[in-house]
Amino acid sequence: MTKEEIIKMQISRVEKEIRDTPYHKATEHHHGILKAKLARLKDQLDGGSKGGGGGVGYAIKHSGDASVVLVGLPSVGKSTLLNELTNAESKVGNYDFTTLGVVPGMLEYRGLKIQILDLPGIVEGASGNKGFGKKVISVIRAADMVILMTDIARVGWLATVEEELYRAGVRLGRRPPKIQIKRTDKGAIQIIDPYKSFSKEMVADVAQEMGVDNAIIQFGERLGSIDLLIDALSKNRRYMPVLRLVTKADLATAKAIKKVPSNALLVSAVDGLNIEELKERLWRELGLVRVYLRRERNGLADKKEPLIMKSGQNLDDVLSKISKEMRDDIGRAHIWGSGARFPGQEVSFRFLVFDEMEVWFGR
Repeated sequence: MTKEEIIKMQISRVEKEIRDTPYHKATEHHHGILKAKLARLKDQLDGGSKGGGGGVGYAIKHSGDASVVLVGLPSVGKSTLLNELTNAESKVGNYDFTTLGVVPGMLEYRGLKIQILDLPGIVEGASGNKGFGKKVISVIRAADMVILMTDIARVGWLATVEEELYRAGVRLGRRPPKIQIKRTDKGAIQIIDPYKSFSKEMVADVAQEMGVDNAIIQFGERLGSIDLLIDALSKNRRYMPVLRLVTKADLATAKAIKKVPSNALLVSAVDGLNIEELKERLWRELGLVRVYLRRERNGLADKKEPLIMKSGQNLDDVLSKISKEMRDDIGRAHIWGSGARFPGQEVSFRFLVFDEMEVWFGR
């Protein structure tokens, strides 16, 4: 029996014990330990297979300012949507598993170049490597955003696909829990939790089960579930923005449309319904901004080739992107745009970027 087979057998046993153990206050601690053990075993399994699920994985060359993956069941219209949004030539067919590889396309929108990847369809059991399983999930993890898709005839499958990714450690539309974990050489587990989310014994036991023996664990918010602590301690969690789509609106009845979740966008690549809205939401969810540089303080900014930055970055980050050596020669920055109090405002290098900021750096 291989190491991978042994781990899978251990995972099955822990999952069964979790199912068979009633959850209440008296068993809360034990459930926490079991969930931590399960997460540790899955981390080991992922590390052993390197996300490839056996054989050769997909080798994807990323290009552009951001990469977005189309994720969904087979035959929900991923290829058709890709062809509508980009210059790709993805094969389209009315049968399952038309896309057997990864087909890239490039969407240019508001000066941003977004690489969109059409992946093979994900089926139930993908987190356990059914279908193209882990190969597809490895590509998802490397992207910047997920477009989660189903068609109007299978609206309920949105939750199924999302659950498959959750089991694989991918957290869609969620932020990491506010927990700081500082590993130390000694001192055992020290816990700073003013919110009293869990007993200190439970936190220490869960941490040790996850392989953390010496650390300072500090809570920055109250956690309602031990799963969030396990997520913070786990090695394989990936938090990603998501856009949920229901396709083939051109085939929808009024009754079917009522079943579309409020957090999903109804689209049709055939008649163009909500395609422009899709592009706009992509832009917003990616959280990217355009920064234009001025060569002369009183001159015009170069708006043909904007610098693409992430929301939350500052002017120091802009300088680093231009040239790390340039930082020592720059002493001041002046900005223009909607985020400036007045045109040409002088600001510190800690000033956060905003969309369509114009900036001039001087000595």
